[in-house]
Amino acid sequence: MSKTEDRRQDIADYVMRHGQVRIEDLVSHFGVSRMTIHRHVDLLAQQGIIRKLHGMVTVLPSGVYESSFRYRQGIGRAEKEALARAALAHVEAGQVVMLDDSSTAGSTAPLLAEVKPLTVITNSVHAGAVLMEAGDVDFICLGGQYHPTYNAYIGLLCENAIAGLRANLLICSASAVSGGAAYIQDQHVVRVKQAMMRACAKRILLLEAAKFDKIALHALADLSAFDAVLVTDGLPAAIADQLQEAGVRLQIVKTVTA
Repeated sequence: MSKTEDRRQDIADYVMRHGQVRIEDLVSHFGVSRMTIHRHVDLLAQQGIIRKLHGMVTVLPSGVYESSFRYRQGIGRAEKEALARAALAHVEAGQVVMLDDSSTAGSTAPLLAEVKPLTVITNSVHAGAVLMEAGDVDFICLGGQYHPTYNAYIGLLCENAIAGLRANLLICSASAVSGGAAYIQDQHVVRVKQAMMRACAKRILLLEAAKFDKIALHALADLSAFDAVLVTDGLPAAIADQLQEAGVRLQIVKTVTA
């Protein structure tokens, strides 16, 4: 990602965290000119990520924003790294491991070379680029229609490819959790993830605690459908108790921040 794209993402993340900010606040926080801030904000507004009005910048709820791979990759890095390290404990040498297109599951890709040998299957272009450089990893890329928003292959060709495979372990994530079920914003992504679930003997779901009680459009599966649900610390105890009582195999993962 270029420095310009990094800065634009930082601005989007800042607005997302605060909900509403003034242009002057962005100028002061990022230490750049008003012209630079206006240029970034105007482009983000054109992309449907934020709203600009009368010198204010506000969050514009957007499935595109939340689904964007670059956005997902840039947020919650400490949580993703903690989940990836915890997921590695479920991986055994000699297995066939499948990764979905999520940035959270993709965080495991650099670690998988620690467990040798492995066969790893994914539709994620980002994870694939990492795995191509890994030693003792037999990498299989799932084809299909490339979707730049997710930086991944999806669609019927991808689903058919998955249906012809069988793996030991699936490592995946979801956009949101509500009422004991995982949800995804895009129905086409749901179909690919559900195909992966059917193709794998064991399923691991990785979730940041902030995804609970959030909204996404399409149901993926009940949490009880996964053999382990790894969640970062911060999940309210009442919710954790409810999930465990409902039969969800919950594992709380401690996040270490600098």
